[in-house]
Order: sequence, then structure tokens, then C-alpha cells
Amino acid sequence: MAAERPVRLLDQVVWCCRRRNYSERTAEAYRYWTKRYILFHGKRHPRELERSDVVAFLDSLIRAQLSASTHSQALNALVFLYREVLGVALGWVDQLERPRRPRTLPVILAAHEVASILAAMKGTPALMAKLIYGSGLRVAECVALRVKDLEWERKVVVVRAGKGGKDRLTLLPAQLNAALHAQVSATAQIHAERVRQGAGFAPLPDAFGRKFPGASRSLAWQFLFPSPYDRWNQTLARWEKWHVSSSLLQREFRQAVARAGVARHATLHALRHAFATHLLQTGADIRTIQELLGHATLDATMIYTHVVAQHAISPLDRLEQVSGH
Repeated sequence: MAAERPVRLLDQVVWCCRRRNYSERTAEAYRYWTKRYILFHGKRHPRELERSDVVAFLDSLIRAQLSASTHSQALNALVFLYREVLGVALGWVDQLERPRRPRTLPVILAAHEVASILAAMKGTPALMAKLIYGSGLRVAECVALRVKDLEWERKVVVVRAGKGGKDRLTLLPAQLNAALHAQVSATAQIHAERVRQGAGFAPLPDAFGRKFPGASRSLAWQFLFPSPYDRWNQTLARWEKWHVSSSLLQREFRQAVARAGVARHATLHALRHAFATHLLQTGADIRTIQELLGHATLDATMIYTHVVAQHAISPLDRLEQVSGH
């Protein structure tokens, strides 16, 4: 039986996102921008607002000096609100200008810098950081891994519903086998205890949860890196074990960068950049790297060729090395 459409507009935004299999992150972002848009216009209903009102809101984001990507996300949310939630056809939406995103090169950590930072981390955060670097995962993809996503025999990590809602395979570092097996065992112990207490539920994708409701108590569907806290699922009236917060991992990484003495502004995402760059430097094919990263187009991956070019040796210098002059 299909779920009924909610009454409140903000809940309808989330409901419509889920029906289109958008990620929870996207659903919450669209809900946030819809709420902010409504509050900006004094809680007037979006149906009462016109093009000039949309432009005024978007201009306020520019005055607030928000990034081009944030501005674009807000615009996407409003387009989704009018077209998909309210069913209003606005031809002028496509004519709204999007700010150009500056094309900047990512921060690329050298191999010795990565080693120093990882050595400065301990426990589960260290394991997660190593997995991000060793598999090229996004932070959100790492924290959302389930026990079943580690395929030991094929030596791959299965990334479910990554960016763009696509699944992909990436490398499972052999060096992490023992640590990941230990993590699975620890997660299994936590899960077994919760099952004995009458709980042990993990959140499931909506469609899968309806077809196989019993899967939520299986070890396979438990998050590999569980949060110490549970969340209350009001719809199903039960407590569910979610994954650890990405903000905790981000904080641990920043502190490790400082302890390692790396004098660069490197976020946790820099490990994913390092994964791609270091693979390219060792001769990996650019299209293989594209598949491992989950980029929709090759253009997104090609930026790493520019980074590698910075470390190339001029042919004139090579000529001098050969000639000995």
C-alpha cells in the first residue's frame, strides 16, 4: 500500500524526494531551502510568490556571499518545489542565471603527508580515514557502509546509492582486512546485544523495507560503523541504530592534520583526491579511476591530470639527465 502524501508542505518536499529515490541528504537540503525561502518572504505560501520573489531570495544568497555551489543547490530546491511538489510549470525558471563555479585545483596531499596524518589517528576514526584513502570513498559513503557492502572474496567495496543515486564497486585494501574483520565482529556483538533487548533494527531503503521488513534485524544490513545513539522512527514506532556522524570523523581528521604538522588546509575529502592522484601517478588508467570514484563524466576525473602535470619532469631536464650535461 502506497504511503499517503503528507499535508505539510515541508514534509511533502521530503516525500516527493523519496518517491524519486533522492538521497536523504538531498531531501533534507531541499527541505531546508524551501523553509528558508518561505521564511524570507514572511511565511507566504510559495504559490503566492512570483519570479521576482524567487530572484530576490537568490540575490540575498549572493549578498550573503554564499558559494556558487550553495546558490545552485538553493535554486535546484526551488525548481523541485515548484515543478515536482506544487506541480506548477514555470517556464522562466530555466532562464534564471546560475553563478559560475570557480575552477580550482583540489588540495592534493603527498604520500608522506597522508602517512603522517593517518599515523596521528587512532581507533575507528583511523580505520575510516584509511578506508576513504584506500578506496576513494566520499565521507558520506564511508559512514553509510553496511556490513554486507564488504565483499571479501572479490576484494571490493560496494558503494550503494552514491552521489547521483548510483551503485559502484571500488577497491577493498588488503592491508585493512584484519581491521575490517575486527570491526565487523565488534558491530556483530553490539547488534546481538540489541537483539536480545528486543531491538536491533537498522533503517532500510523504503522500497526494500516494505518488501523485506525482516532484513532490518539482520547483521548484513547493520551499519559497519554504528553510532552510539539510536534514532526514533516515528513511522514504524521503533528505535533504530544509525551510522556514526561524519562530523565526528571530520573533527578527528582536522586534529590529526595539526598533530602531523601538515601546514595545509586539508579536509577529509583530500584523502579521496589523494587516492585518485596517487593512482594516476602509478600508471592507473584514467577511465578506471573514473569508475572507482563514481564520476558521471570523465571531465570530473580529468582535473587530476592537471594536478599530476604539476609533478611532471620537463623534457629538457630529462635530456640533460641523459646527456650528462
